[in-house]
Amino acid sequence: MTLYIIGIGGTGSKCLEAITQVAATGLFSEEKINLLFIDADETNGNLERSRNSLSIYRRTFDLMSGDKQQYPWLKTPLESYDVWSPFGNTNANKNLGTFFNYNNLKQKNPGLGNLFDVLYTKQEQQVNLDIGFRGRPAIGSGVMSRVDLDSLDEEPWSSVIGQIQADVGAGKSVKIFLCGSIFGGTGASGLPTIGRLLDNKLEKENVREKVKIACLFLLPYFGFTPKAGESKDEVYARSEQFLLNTEGALRYYVNQAEQFDRVYLLGNQNLSQFNFSIGKNTQRNETHFIEFYAALAARHFSSYSPKRQEKVVLISRDKNNTIAWGDLPEPEVVRAELVNATRFVYVWLGNIAPELADARKMGVRKFQNAAPWFGKFYSAGGGLFGNRDLPDFNQANQQEAIRVITEWCQDYLRWILDIHRCDGDDIKLFNYSVLEKLDGTVKSDELSELVVGDKRDKGSKAADTVQRLKQRLLDTSNITPPNQGTTGLAKSLYMLCRL
Repeated sequence: MTLYIIGIGGTGSKCLEAITQVAATGLFSEEKINLLFIDADETNGNLERSRNSLSIYRRTFDLMSGDKQQYPWLKTPLESYDVWSPFGNTNANKNLGTFFNYNNLKQKNPGLGNLFDVLYTKQEQQVNLDIGFRGRPAIGSGVMSRVDLDSLDEEPWSSVIGQIQADVGAGKSVKIFLCGSIFGGTGASGLPTIGRLLDNKLEKENVREKVKIACLFLLPYFGFTPKAGESKDEVYARSEQFLLNTEGALRYYVNQAEQFDRVYLLGNQNLSQFNFSIGKNTQRNETHFIEFYAALAARHFSSYSPKRQEKVVLISRDKNNTIAWGDLPEPEVVRAELVNATRFVYVWLGNIAPELADARKMGVRKFQNAAPWFGKFYSAGGGLFGNRDLPDFNQANQQEAIRVITEWCQDYLRWILDIHRCDGDDIKLFNYSVLEKLDGTVKSDELSELVVGDKRDKGSKAADTVQRLKQRLLDTSNITPPNQGTTGLAKSLYMLCRL
């Protein structure tokens, strides 16, 4: 099976960020996932952060490559195509008037020019769209309507279509998952257009019947209030119009979603308040738990079988304003992998990484006396004191590996903490007060208090300490080259963190 996931607009980028983080925990298979970002605003802050998380993932994945059967962490290869903009590579002014050649249209076909004036105000015709479609589906639809079938022969579409054809030719099951908001500008206008273009293009290439296409529509789950004087521009997203936009879009999709084999809808009645931004790098909204659900929807579709007859499936939470483990799809499976990853991050950032920094300062031979587990993964520098079969701790590649793993842990920690900060909702997955203390220094041992709803007995919880984990690192009977040094340490610790 090969999965293609396309994130459209700022919200689509945030969904791809969540998919990247969820993939790291091992909740997807070992089959490659291909990611494509679509946004008219190529400097969008949400897009930038998502691509940064993907870059961190790929560096860590490359570092930890090897036997994935034993280590669920980072087992899924993620590949990304270039960001695609419906404006293409043009350097012309990005506004509707220029895009539709309004002056020429008005002269040669006054009727169409007058219709254009009826459909779009002067401000909408002239406003700069290099920051996206400003939350206006009508503007986005105008631009997206000009994307034709032949444009899919350009990059990155030619590579996407070519790879899909190759996958189908190799007998693989191919699935395409589109995601974005239904209430904004780029997502609301791009989801139907891109879905139909793909449907038509694959039909033309005689492979459509072997490809399944799904779409995730994000219903309103956040809002914002522009501060006085913050925006002098009359054309920008207005959250008070989100519900109206959603109603219109849903009415359209009732009869116009035939191109999708499967449809997912996600929303939240409690709207989180984000900082207002027209676009560009200031549009960097906080992570939301709905995007985590979006990643789980993509996971669900990855195992979708057309042979399995499913009716409409609903998921909701048990208590209003609360998200607990039981409110997630496949809660036992999701909980096991997410807990494993989060416990590892807690131990690595709060203890292992600071101790490895101490080893650099005080010298490995002296440090090994205080931390016996150290000598199971690193040489103390050769001679009588070092195991020549182990890598030298001070080698540049070992220090780089520590930096890469720590960077991934920090990025994951940011993501999981943001989920727990959603205003208006009480997220009861992990103990926020325990996680937020991680700042790169050794902390008190609260590992057993990390997971909300931990039903282990008191004895088991009392024995669940970071110190006990480090004692268990002394047993390296299951570690064989090249799983030594920093990667061997990280993999061993990851498995030991599993409940």
